[in-house]
Amino acid sequence: MQLSSGERSILAYFPSSSTAKEAMAALKKEGISEIQLDRVSRFGVSLDREFNNPIAGQADTITGLTLYSSDTDQYTNNDARVLMATDPSVSGIGADDYGVAGGKAFLLTVVTDEHNLDKAVAILKEMGAYF
Repeated sequence: MQLSSGERSILAYFPSSSTAKEAMAALKKEGISEIQLDRVSRFGVSLDREFNNPIAGQADTITGLTLYSSDTDQYTNNDARVLMATDPSVSGIGADDYGVAGGKAFLLTVVTDEHNLDKAVAILKEMGAYF
């Protein structure tokens, strides 16, 4: 994507999808509508709730829950799963800001004009975004 003249982009990170969605709603309420929410992981992501929903008892693998790696299921990719399982965050003893689930895994990308830039940044800061 190439920004047009006078457009600005903001990359804001959130620790939870619910907070990021609240920030999206607040931005849209102010007329800022070009927004995209993504989950960021160094191991790849598949937002497959069928296999990665622990509340419904459908968590396929521990790495899927801790590393957002639901696309590496227990039947087809054993080598990758074994290597990911050695990551310190899987054991629950990951260092602060190491990359454990719930860190800053949700990226909100906002494109707006210069007129609304300060307003958008203020909303994101108020919602607890990391830049």
